[in-house]
Amino acid sequence: MFIYAHLLSRETLIEKIMPTNLILKIENLSKSFFLHEQQKSIPSAQNVFVEAYSGKITAITGDSGVGKSSILKCVYGTYLTSEGSIFYYTKDRECLDLAKVSEQEMISLRKTDISFVTQFLHCLPRQSTIDVVAKPLFDLGIDQKEAREKTKNLLAEIKLPERLWNLSPSTFSGGEKQRVNIARGIIFSPRLLLLDEPTASLDKASAERVVKIIERIKASGTAILIILHDTCLVARLADFEVYLSSENNPITSKVLS
Repeated sequence: MFIYAHLLSRETLIEKIMPTNLILKIENLSKSFFLHEQQKSIPSAQNVFVEAYSGKITAITGDSGVGKSSILKCVYGTYLTSEGSIFYYTKDRECLDLAKVSEQEMISLRKTDISFVTQFLHCLPRQSTIDVVAKPLFDLGIDQKEAREKTKNLLAEIKLPERLWNLSPSTFSGGEKQRVNIARGIIFSPRLLLLDEPTASLDKASAERVVKIIERIKASGTAILIILHDTCLVARLADFEVYLSSENNPITSKVLS
């Protein structure tokens, strides 16, 4: 079984986007999992090409099991790539291959540049929402009072009721948890934001609130790489779409206007 990617675009890359806006360029990325007990290799994403730009959203779509989440995890460094390169362009336009950087370099980039918001919020029990969201700022050594004030401003901006701020988010509804999850992911103003199906488990009203937050993040200039299944959301949010398929056809990658 081969898994390949078609790159679909609603705007022509050359005409609409300046090269200096390029934040991430994935080339020929493949990820396989080796089952030691069975001495067998299981392919996930194969021969994938993806680009992400400042102030733009690239959606990764396709059926379940084709390796969409594996791509994000390879970018974030929680999965090792099997083949290919993941070029990340820093503020100073230095090009780093995330598939080859050291663990310490990757940890540093997670603190300052790259954020990953998964489908579910994971946090310590009995920790207040303010401190859950402010933790990335604490990790950067920012004064705790200053960090909490910045967090309060963000929680107000995403319209999380103030009565919830000092409570643990473990007691919240799905929509409230996901807003907290995204707030934690953007509190330090990442240059690249990875989102894994952020609205998948939400009702329509909660999903709409999350979508508006994503639109706000995009407008701020952040490059966003997002996994989506809802075709309506893809049409609404995405500037580019990378479609992964497991059809037994030659591996191809196309850019369409």
